[in-house]
Amino acid sequence: MIDILRIPDDVKIYCDEDNIDTAVSFEITGRKMAMKVTAEKSRPKIIAVRWNYKADEPVSVLGDKWERSYGDMTWHSLNGETFMPWYFLANNGSKTVGCGVLTGASSFVSFQYDASGATAWVDVRCGGVGVDLSGRTLLACTFVCETYENMNAFHAAKAFCRVMCENPIFPKEPVYGSNNWYYAYGKSSYEEIMDDARLISRMAGENENRPFMVIDDGWQVNSCDGPWLPNEKYGDMKKIADGFKEMGIRPGIWYRALHDSSVEQAHPDWCINREEQRFLDPSHPEVQKLIRADIQRMKDWGFELLKHDYTTYDLFGSFGYELNASITSHIGWSFYDRKKTGAEITLDLYRLIKETAGDMYIIACNTVSHLCAGLAEINRIGNDTSGLLWSVTRTNGINTLAFRMCQNDTFYKVDADCVGLLGDKIPWKLNRQWLDLLARSGSPLFVSMQPSAITPEIFEDLKEAFKINSVQKETAEPLDWMYNNQPQRWLIDGKEVIYDFIMDDYPRMAGYRIGDLAFANIF
Repeated sequence: MIDILRIPDDVKIYCDEDNIDTAVSFEITGRKMAMKVTAEKSRPKIIAVRWNYKADEPVSVLGDKWERSYGDMTWHSLNGETFMPWYFLANNGSKTVGCGVLTGASSFVSFQYDASGATAWVDVRCGGVGVDLSGRTLLACTFVCETYENMNAFHAAKAFCRVMCENPIFPKEPVYGSNNWYYAYGKSSYEEIMDDARLISRMAGENENRPFMVIDDGWQVNSCDGPWLPNEKYGDMKKIADGFKEMGIRPGIWYRALHDSSVEQAHPDWCINREEQRFLDPSHPEVQKLIRADIQRMKDWGFELLKHDYTTYDLFGSFGYELNASITSHIGWSFYDRKKTGAEITLDLYRLIKETAGDMYIIACNTVSHLCAGLAEINRIGNDTSGLLWSVTRTNGINTLAFRMCQNDTFYKVDADCVGLLGDKIPWKLNRQWLDLLARSGSPLFVSMQPSAITPEIFEDLKEAFKINSVQKETAEPLDWMYNNQPQRWLIDGKEVIYDFIMDDYPRMAGYRIGDLAFANIF
């Protein structure tokens, strides 16, 4: 099996223009290999690192994603044209090899694995152009590689994630509760959100660890946009947070740090200007002040959890399903600070958010997975589930929970998104199974529920799920994930549980745009 912890067989350096003085070095210490890049005049963009190795046995391969997954994670055969961000696993039936980089890298690293070896593409660009290191030596990444025998692929994946993440952070107590997005879809009010909080307070019963009520997009003046002040339907946000606490509910709030169109119009020099896209540039000092002020305001209101969203899209211009080898498909643009890599600027943003938030828990959504580890207690690991179509929940939720469960309690707590209850759009016999799996997974359970959809049966099921998830002592392992990318066989606390996520809701011939709610059945 392949081992990349050795000096590479080939290194190619790509710069904005001809390479004049970019140098790359490697230093092996124990089971780690640091890769350093320095340049005075050249502007390095990408370094290709190659290890030759002749594959002589059948293997199954699994790689990670740049940010969230989109129902597309799966074990596959050797394919040199497939790019795998951050790490990959190779399994030959008796042992598993993990190849990757430590979390918190100062570059974006993607792997290819083919029948003749492996290539790592180390992206040190500042946005879409080469970085100006000005003689600085950059620790671009640290490669790690481990071989695991006498354990299955899932346990090997979990062990390798522990190797990659040396300093994770986790909530002091299990996080669970409700989020209003998947039934309100941005249309709510003070009265409605208080009703939501009363309902989950009843469902939480006598649970010592109290649930969160996360107010998602729609509370602020402009939809999915700043300024981060309440609209007239919500009013006084401190009053809402205080009201939650009086009910025994912990308040959480959604936030998009890099988009405030009023500021972008007034201060175009504070912005990333990328083709037709304009978003706030977190490497600009004035934007950093704005982010600190926004988060401090929410903290002063009394919110105890901050869900920050859209940073990968706003930073780099695309969602994960649009990307392949590179974190950005846009060229010729840069951040305000040309002397830092895009990965360094991303890390600086996540540190700024976490440092300002202080003891608020962070749910990171649409964040770069390998960079938010250690800077967020919880990461939204997959694309949106749905309160409207079960096939979307099945595709996005179940897939991401199975294939990124190895990151739970190793990188952060994984959030596979909500159980969405909107009228009778999704049969309870299906949603109930998703609820059961999430509740017993050892990862956070969030339910998005329209109060009128809650029958006595559903109420009791939710109450029991909240009780189980309030302590998160159980663990879940997908058993059929190596041949089924929506696993139905799970090992939960040592006992096999078989779900039927299909039943009579068969995969359908339908057209929908990934990432939004534009569904068009063609029957």
